[in-house]
Amino acid sequence: MEKLWLKSYEQGVNPEIDISQYSSISDVFRQSVEKFSDKPAFQNMGKTLTYAEVGKLATDFASYLQNVLKLPRGERVAIMMPNVLQYPIALFGILQAGLVAVNTNPLYTPRELEHQLKDSGATTIVVLENFANTLELVLPRTQIKHVIVASVGEMFGMIKGALMNFVIRKVKKMVPEYRIPNTVTFQTALKQGAANTFKPVELTRDDTALLQYTGGTTGLAKGAVLSHGNICANMLQAKEWIKNSLHEGERNGYCRVAALSYLCLDGKPDDFCQYRF
Repeated sequence: MEKLWLKSYEQGVNPEIDISQYSSISDVFRQSVEKFSDKPAFQNMGKTLTYAEVGKLATDFASYLQNVLKLPRGERVAIMMPNVLQYPIALFGILQAGLVAVNTNPLYTPRELEHQLKDSGATTIVVLENFANTLELVLPRTQIKHVIVASVGEMFGMIKGALMNFVIRKVKKMVPEYRIPNTVTFQTALKQGAANTFKPVELTRDDTALLQYTGGTTGLAKGAVLSHGNICANMLQAKEWIKNSLHEGERNGYCRVAALSYLCLDGKPDDFCQYRF
């Protein structure tokens, strides 16, 4: 059959991709850290993390999950956060540890959150403190055993971070009161992880990377099982399609992403986390 649609492809765009160049999302991330170590990877509210910094922090978080919580390979870990710097650290740490990430909408109602946590089988959750009160309401009816709580200011240094958290908690009152026993702060998780030695987990393209849930507009949200190969293929397809506009290693080579759960195509650099192909 003649592939008529290929005539509409921009000149230089190949109709096929070679997925064999990456074994997993973690492999993509590792190569990117090595290649762009001193370049900015993510920006948020004036704070910039380089690839090397994100790589180190993600490994520390992976070490915490592996050595402190001792989560077995394939365990589900939920992430309930908006666009904050902890998101990529948590995500890449989860994947490095051979675990499955479950992106969870921080604006979920208790009913929606309970359904997703029970359906996914998540036993650990990383949640921004602003949304911890919703988690508290459903926690007893889920399989969650470990709760890691992040705060907006903790990635911005002692003085600026403390000021940000004070304003968010006390002035703007954006953190509703909650009581969840035995929680661990995100910073504590990083420190405990750094104190242990992370043992790299060999991953393949067939390993599950994400349980990505639908919006649930026509019924209960359903989890789509996405493998490392699925995500790598999607990334390579996108890169091939827009490669004529990308300049590797340069600022205009950014693809701005808020999270793996949705893509933002425009906006001020400081408003979004950013990632280079």
